[in-house]
Amino acid sequence: MLTPTPTANETLPFRTADFATLAEGLDYAARGATGVNFFSARGEIATALPYAELRLRALELAARLPSAGLARGDRVGIIAETTPEFLIAFFACQYGGLVPVPLPLCINFGGRDAYVERLRGMLQSARARAAIGPAELAGQLQQAAIGTLASFVGTHEELAALPAARPFEALGAGEPCYIQYSSGSTSFPRGVLVTQEAITANARAIAEHGLALRPGDRCTSWLPLYHDMGLVGCCLTPALTQISVDYIATTSFARRPMVWLKVLSEQKGTISFSPTFGFELCARRAANGLAESFDLSAWRVAGIGGEMIRPKALDEFARTFAASGFDASAYLPSYGLAEATLAVSFSRLETGVKVDCIDLGEDFERRRLARPVRPDQAHGRRTRAFVVCGKPMPGYRIEVRDDLGRPLPERNVGRVCIQGPSLMTGYFRNPEASRAVLLADGWLDSGDMGYMVDGELVITGRSKDLIILNGRNIWPQDIEWAVEKVEGVRAGDVAAFAVTGEDDQEQLVTVVQCRLGDGAAQEKLRREVHATVQRLAGADSEVLLVPPRSLTFTTSGKLSRAAAKASFLEGALRDLDELPTVLEPLRREARPLAVAS
Repeated sequence: MLTPTPTANETLPFRTADFATLAEGLDYAARGATGVNFFSARGEIATALPYAELRLRALELAARLPSAGLARGDRVGIIAETTPEFLIAFFACQYGGLVPVPLPLCINFGGRDAYVERLRGMLQSARARAAIGPAELAGQLQQAAIGTLASFVGTHEELAALPAARPFEALGAGEPCYIQYSSGSTSFPRGVLVTQEAITANARAIAEHGLALRPGDRCTSWLPLYHDMGLVGCCLTPALTQISVDYIATTSFARRPMVWLKVLSEQKGTISFSPTFGFELCARRAANGLAESFDLSAWRVAGIGGEMIRPKALDEFARTFAASGFDASAYLPSYGLAEATLAVSFSRLETGVKVDCIDLGEDFERRRLARPVRPDQAHGRRTRAFVVCGKPMPGYRIEVRDDLGRPLPERNVGRVCIQGPSLMTGYFRNPEASRAVLLADGWLDSGDMGYMVDGELVITGRSKDLIILNGRNIWPQDIEWAVEKVEGVRAGDVAAFAVTGEDDQEQLVTVVQCRLGDGAAQEKLRREVHATVQRLAGADSEVLLVPPRSLTFTTSGKLSRAAAKASFLEGALRDLDELPTVLEPLRREARPLAVAS
C-alpha cells in the first residue's frame, strides 16, 4: 500500500535553509526520509516522492539536458503543473546549470489562443532555448514556441529519452536560480530573475521568523507552482527545510475545495497557505455538518496572502470549522511579492487576524489619512476594516512614501516601498520596467498602497487600481465587495474601475457577471447594484451586466481589473441587453442554481 513520506526525519538534524544554493539544500534533504506527495482529486495518495528520489531523478535528467542542444546558463520554460515531472525538471535545471522558467497552466485565460499567446510572450521574454510540458499540452506549447528561440520543444518523456551526456556544472552561489513571472504579466510579461542568494535568504527568513518552522511540521498546498506563493512558500522553502509537503492540484481544488481540508485532516498538516477566496470556498461548501468530519486541530499556521484579505470571510471559515478543531489564532496574515522573491512581512504567530477599522470620510478619501474608529463610534459612519499584515522580517525594511518619494508618518496612505536581502536586481532583460520600480536609493516601489500602524503594514490596494473621482480616493475592492452582497451576485463576479469620458471626467464602471435569465430580474439587479455603488461611493456608476466567464483572472486567481477595463474600452464586454442570444443558456444555468440554493 502506498504511503506518504514521513512528517519528520528521525536522524537527520533539522536545518532552516542555511545553504548557498537550492541544489545544496536538496542534497541535504535527500539524506533524510521526508519528501513530497501528490494527491488525487479525491484526496487519495497518488505519488510519494522522497527528497532522495527527487534528487536522484533530477541528477539523471540533468545529464540529458545537453543533448537538447542547450548551453550552460540557458533558460528552460517548464509548464508548472502540480506533478513530480515538474519538480524533477526544475531541480534538473539546478543540477544541470540551466535556469528554469515556470510557465502557467491553461486556467483563467479565456481560450486556447489567449493561453498560447501568454506562453509565447513568456518564452520570448525569457529568451528560452527549450520548452517542456505534459503530453496533453504539447500542441499548445509547440504553437507558442513558434517565433521564439526555443530549439527543443517537447514532453517530459521526450526529454528523458534523450541520450545521457556529461552534465554542465550545477548552478552555484551568486548565480541565477529561476525566472518568476508575476501573476499580473500580460502580453508584455515581466520576469523576476531570482538568484540563489535571494531564494535561500528569503526561505531562511520565512522559516526562522515568519513561520518558526520546526521538526514535525508538515505543509499542505493546492497553490499553483507557477505562482510565487506556491513555488517559494510551499515548495522551495519546505525543500530547504526538509519538510514534507502534500500537494493537491489547483484544478482539483477548484472542483472540490474540501479535498484541501481532507488531506490536511488525514495527514495532520500544520502549515498551509491560501488567498482569502480559498477559505471562503470551503466555508460555502461545508453544509450539512460536513465540517465535523475533519480534524484540523494540528493546523497551527493558516497563512493568508496573495490578494486583499477580507476579514469577514475568514471569520466565517473559523466559525464553520471550529467544530473541526480549527483555531482562529492560527491565521497568519502576510505580505509579499515576486519582486522580493516572496515574503516581506508576517503578523505575529498565534495571534490570528488583527484588523484596523478606519473612517472612510474626507480624511481618507481626500487627504489619505487612515483615522481609526472604535466599534462604539462606528454607528452611522462609513468605515472599513483593513487587515494588519505585520512587521517586516529581520533584514527587511518597509517605508510608506508619497508620490515624490518622501517617507510618510504612520497612518498616512502612500506607496509601499521595501528593501531587503531577497530583492530582485531587476526584471530579466527589461531595463525600462526595472527602472520604473527600482528606486535610485536601492529601494523597490511595490506598486501597492498602504500605511503603517505601530510599525506594522496595512495594505489598502494596488496603486494602479485606485479610482479618483472629484478628488476622492475610492478603492475598487470596497465597491466589489459591497456589490457581491447583493442577492444573486457571487464572490468574484464584480469588477469596478474608472474610465475617462468625452468631457475628460472620470466615469465609474461596475461590471457584474449575471446568471439571471429573466429580463425583469436582470433590471432589478441592475438597479440594486447602482444603488449599492451610489450609497457606498457617493457616485453614479454605469452598471454592465455581462455573461458568466466574461471577466479575466490572473494565473493566481486574482481579478484583473486592467483586463476588464481594456475589454470595456475595446467594446468586448457587451451588456446582456445587447446579447439576446445568451438569455436561453443563462436560463438553463439559472435553474440548477435555484435548486441548489
